Amino acid sequence: MAAGVVLTALAVAGCGGPGGREDAAAAVAVRLLDAVAASDGAAACATLAPETLADLEKAADRPCAEAVLDQELPAPGRVTTTDVYGQWAQVRLDTDTVFLAVFRGGWRVVAAGCQPRGERPYDCSVQGV
Repeated sequence: MAAGVVLTALAVAGCGGPGGREDAAAAVAVRLLDAVAASDGAAACATLAPETLADLEKAADRPCAEAVLDQELPAPGRVTTTDVYGQWAQVRLDTDTVFLAVFRGGWRVVAAGCQPRGERPYDCSVQGV
C-alpha cells in the first residue's frame, strides 16, 4: 500500500486508542526528533520502520545513520495530539506530524517531517513507500 494512501486513511479515520498506546507512540516520535537534533543518526534510525529505513538508505545511497540527519527534520516540539487507529498512529507536534505503525518490537516511525496539504496526502521528508 502506498504511503500516501495510508496517510490519507489515517487523516480521516474515526477512533482513538487507549492512553498507554498513545503515550508510547508519542514517545517514539519525540525520540526520533530528539535523536536527529542531537546528531545521533543511529538512535534516529532505531525508531524507523524497516521499510522506511530501507527506502531512506536507497534514496540517499548511503547508510541510514548518515542519511536521516540530512532530511531537514524539525527540532523536537511539544506533542499537541496523538491519535491511535488500530495498528497506526498519528502524532502531531507543534513542529511536525509523525506517522507510526506497530511492529513486533513496538511503535516504529513510517513517516516524519510531514506537512499537511489540505485534502491531499501529507508531504513527508522521511517515508516508506
